[in-house]
Amino acid sequence: MSRRGKNIVLLLVVTAVVCLSGLSVYAQAPKAAVELGSRTAKNGFRNETEIAAKFNNWRTDEDAKRWLASMNYNLAEIGTVTASKPHGEKADVEVRIKNTSGEKVEGISIKLVSSPNGYNQIDKRWLSQYATMWKMPPEVESALKYFVGEVVPFKTGRDPKRMYLNELNAATQKAVIDFFAANMAGILSDIFEGDGVHAAGWLMVALKATDNTKWALRRSADAVRFFSEGPVTITRAGNLKIGRVTMQRKGGDGGRETAKMLQFKINPAQLFEAK
Repeated sequence: MSRRGKNIVLLLVVTAVVCLSGLSVYAQAPKAAVELGSRTAKNGFRNETEIAAKFNNWRTDEDAKRWLASMNYNLAEIGTVTASKPHGEKADVEVRIKNTSGEKVEGISIKLVSSPNGYNQIDKRWLSQYATMWKMPPEVESALKYFVGEVVPFKTGRDPKRMYLNELNAATQKAVIDFFAANMAGILSDIFEGDGVHAAGWLMVALKATDNTKWALRRSADAVRFFSEGPVTITRAGNLKIGRVTMQRKGGDGGRETAKMLQFKINPAQLFEAK
């Protein structure tokens, strides 16, 4: 083979190696994102386990004593406290308390944050589930299908796969705002408390910004009132702001179908400001 032929072969081999390397990098990126999400979830479970253990050791755990007192229990009247973690329910920890008045189960939704400015998901589901739960008008459900990307955009915008709320026409934007404003109390109650036997009657926020963890424990109804303060508006980013709650498309997930889910987020540390 001529020298020129050998050079061409070498060039082709190098090009192939570079291309394969690039493919490898892109193939690994979604997996890395998924693993990060998994680690985040597992850390959350460990922290919930830690809180359940503190309740179970309430006789010697000062934090647990303060939590029980803030939940209006007289420590001198308590016989036993048993905490467990229901799977896939609104309550992250359930505390069964037996005292002189009988027995009661308290469901607690727990948000653990490391920064006073961080955001945390409070609820996430498929749009169809929310549409059924809240008897969403067809116009509003249709608008949110464009928002999450279940339906491809009808015009060119910032993202070829979905539309932001501020890219919809004025009448549709108003319909979305009016629906969430008119139903704000019920919607926020659903996403904070849930319903059924595993509903969360309490919201706990643990701020671990320093070595001394700061705790806040409020009734879910009080948290709903606090986070519902403010108007319903469409943000500059094209999401929906419901009082202090942000509604957005989930995104991420390496481009999987679950990226099209609808999620609601809050800054849990704001609960420390609640009266």
